[in-house]
Amino acid sequence: MLADEFPLILRLVEASHFEEAKFFAAIAASGARALLIGRRALIALGLPLLTRDYDFWIHADDVAAFNAGVSGFDLFPSQSPEEARAKGRYVLENDEKVDVLVARTVFTVDRVRVGFDEVWARRRLIEVNAGVEAVIPSLDDLILTKRFGARPKDAEDIRMLEALRSQESK
Repeated sequence: MLADEFPLILRLVEASHFEEAKFFAAIAASGARALLIGRRALIALGLPLLTRDYDFWIHADDVAAFNAGVSGFDLFPSQSPEEARAKGRYVLENDEKVDVLVARTVFTVDRVRVGFDEVWARRRLIEVNAGVEAVIPSLDDLILTKRFGARPKDAEDIRMLEALRSQESK
C-alpha cells in the first residue's frame, strides 16, 4: 500500500462526530414526542449500567420529525416512516444505533396494555447534560417498558428501578 493512500482510507473509516448532548438537544428541537426508554433511561437516572445503543418510543405521527431531527448525526433509518408505522419499530444507525418503537400500544409479557399517549402524559424531564434534557417515562411506566420483554437483564433493571422508586418515595 502506498503512503499516499492512507489519508483516503482514514477518511473512509472515520467515525461520526456524535455528541450525546447535541443528540438529545436535536431530539427536543425536532418537536417529536420521543421517550427515552431502555438502559439509557436508567443511566440518565443515575443507575450504574452500560449499554451501546439508544432506545426510544415515539408517537406514530412523529417518525418523520424524529428522523429529521437526528439527520445531522448521519443516522440512517432502516425503514420509511410508513413501513416503520406498519411494523411498529425500526432502527437508525451508523456507528451509533438507535432502536425506535413506534407502536401506539404495547403489551407487557403478562398482557398489561401500555399506551404511548398515557405514558407521554406522565413523562418526566431529566437533565442529561448541562442545560440539556431528555424525556423519559415516569418510574412506574419505565418499569412497564422493561416488561415488554422477558430478558434476564430486564428483570435486573426492574429490580434497580423499584429500589430507586422506593428511595424517591421516602
